[in-house]
Amino acid sequence: MARVLSIVLAGGEGKRLMPLTLDRAKPAVPFGGSYRLIDFVLSNLLNAGYTRIAVLTQYKSHSLDRHISQSWRLSSMLGSYVAPVPAQQRRGPRWFQGSADAIYQSMNLINDARPEHIVVFGADHVYRMDASQMVRAHIESGAGVTVAGIRVPRKDAWQFGVIKTAADGLTIDEFLEKPADPPGLADAPDEVFASMGNYVFSADVLVEALERDAADQSSRHDMGGDIIPMLVDEGRAMVYDFKRNDVPGSTPRDRDYWRDVGTLDSYHEAHLDLVSALPVFNLYNDDWPIFSAHHQLPGAKFVAGASVRDSIVCAGSIVSGASVDSTVIGTHGYVADGAAVQRSVLLDNVTIGRGAVVRNAIIDKNVVVPDGCLIGIDHDEDRRRGFTVSEGGITAIGKGRRID
Repeated sequence: MARVLSIVLAGGEGKRLMPLTLDRAKPAVPFGGSYRLIDFVLSNLLNAGYTRIAVLTQYKSHSLDRHISQSWRLSSMLGSYVAPVPAQQRRGPRWFQGSADAIYQSMNLINDARPEHIVVFGADHVYRMDASQMVRAHIESGAGVTVAGIRVPRKDAWQFGVIKTAADGLTIDEFLEKPADPPGLADAPDEVFASMGNYVFSADVLVEALERDAADQSSRHDMGGDIIPMLVDEGRAMVYDFKRNDVPGSTPRDRDYWRDVGTLDSYHEAHLDLVSALPVFNLYNDDWPIFSAHHQLPGAKFVAGASVRDSIVCAGSIVSGASVDSTVIGTHGYVADGAAVQRSVLLDNVTIGRGAVVRNAIIDKNVVVPDGCLIGIDHDEDRRRGFTVSEGGITAIGKGRRID
């Protein structure tokens, strides 16, 4: 088996997810009631057999570091680890200048591990993927770098970084940033490859590219913006079709699922993908589990005629005489008599008071919604109270926010 080092890029600020990222790094944002965003990439790597994982952190990383250290303890006897690696200023008195610079400043990880291949994945997407299949494809192709691409409708290409391939359908000819009218795929003219931000490198190729990039004063030192185009220009970049990836236990409905939850609207939509009887993304796949730390709490309880429909309610939560529909409730939540919660995401330790109405909202942890309060009903009123209202009409309330 090839020697593989996994590097997870977890240093992003996540400004578009404010207020959820006001006090935490984007990869530490809770998701699906029981998880954090970083749990998905770490679970994918671990399920694929890759147990040497360095997580590069930077902004507001305390809760992320704590989560990794408490939840992701692997067997040191077998040389396995998930290690958070903060910016250490090894190359001089500066923080990470970009995702490529983050790896360049952490070159000691590569020197110590001496891998043949390096998996570089982002930390804030929701999906299942067997990375070992992508590594095998990379080795067989002989490429310097392999970029994971997901097929998206050509009409939606303007939202993504698009991979243009050569006639063979594998060699990357060009990266197009949010193009208005890109060429379609040879086998599917109405589709294009969007970059998933996941890469597999031959180790020597990555090291050489990072050193050249570091010497380029005009570079932004970004993996997708600088390193990959450099290797594309040299003809050493290939695409890996995510559609080829076969994850055990996946269904036809969620086989190709991948979501960038970088905005409040996409974060909210991804939660709604979880809650139906036949979910668009199935968290209940025991053949490819998503791992995390699970609190020692009693099961969820529904009392006093509570009505709960198409929802996920996590351990320690109580719904008492309330109506909950198409909603995800995190741990230790409480929804009181007469309240109505619809199409919403409640993070840990949220209390919804008697007769309150919450609709199309994201409420961060430790928030108490008072009796009779209306959230997500009148957006002008939500804004007057200082809540965030997204372009798609989702009302977001930050952690611990006091509501009068």
